[in-house]
Amino acid sequence: MANDTNKKDSFVLTGVKPTGIPHIGNYIGAIKPMIESANSNDFAGSFVFIADYHALNGLKDAKLLNEYTINIASIYMALGLDTNKSFFYRQSDIPEVFELSTILNAFTAKGLMNRAHAYKAAFEQNNSDEGINMGLYTYPILMAADIVLFGVGKKVFVPVGKDQVQHIEIARDIVVNFNQTYKQEIFKHPEALIQKDGEVLVGTDGRKMSKSYGNVIPIFGTEKEIKSAVMGIKTDSRQPSEPKPDYKDISIYQLYTNFASETEISEMADGFKNGKLGYGDAKKLLLEAITKYFKPYQEKYLYYKNTEAGKKELFDKLENGSQSVRKIAKSNLNQLRKIIGIN
Repeated sequence: MANDTNKKDSFVLTGVKPTGIPHIGNYIGAIKPMIESANSNDFAGSFVFIADYHALNGLKDAKLLNEYTINIASIYMALGLDTNKSFFYRQSDIPEVFELSTILNAFTAKGLMNRAHAYKAAFEQNNSDEGINMGLYTYPILMAADIVLFGVGKKVFVPVGKDQVQHIEIARDIVVNFNQTYKQEIFKHPEALIQKDGEVLVGTDGRKMSKSYGNVIPIFGTEKEIKSAVMGIKTDSRQPSEPKPDYKDISIYQLYTNFASETEISEMADGFKNGKLGYGDAKKLLLEAITKYFKPYQEKYLYYKNTEAGKKELFDKLENGSQSVRKIAKSNLNQLRKIIGIN
């Protein structure tokens, strides 16, 4: 991770693919820290964009893609993204990104794309290129354009998990090749802002919480869906009166620590340790804490997603964000066009 002293003169940038309703594992592990980073005063500015063209590689249903785009925008607004501090926009509203992606194609070795994790995983699944489109293959180049378009004269930090660092390394390789070709530092080298290994939230079946396992607790699910998920958490056969000194390993307690107050957490710990709390009552406490925590966010989410006033406000914010971003993008791209000889 780069030296923090560079941040005040740098940007932080995050792309979010349009998806369905995230679960609380997504929220604690990625969404919450990302919003906190974007809303902070640690950087010269922050960019948060909805990566709708990236989503197109795997999602070919136009209606669903549009629905997911509105949905994810509503979610980030509801969860507290401050658009007074962040440029919030849709990737598809910034045509300069796609022009830069075309330019960067000429400075990217094919072998670099062959080594990209997403392509290798897709290839190894069938031991062939069958079903792999060029969007997936060149995905890292478009991602590099998303980042380095704003890296002309400014360093860009990108919050990522350890498994995503390769994307930033590829962007850096492309930048090095470009800069060396024109014998000047045009692009600043982007930096991975490696997120600390956070707590891996346990799902309702005892495994890591994941949509692929069907063991998640949705953030903005219906009351029935959330209750069903919480009350269905897998537990052992110990009776309520049986002390549970290993309470910190109990998934109900682990989840509870993210949404309850210090006093409430202490009370649950005491109840488990001293045989005063059964799993059924603990689940009810967890359900109450989750419901209370997300209630104000849920109300904002439904406002942005389901009301005409909310939708207008949402689209106005995205439009304003896009207009501001395009001013920076156009200026930077004009410089690049002159450098490469396309005026």
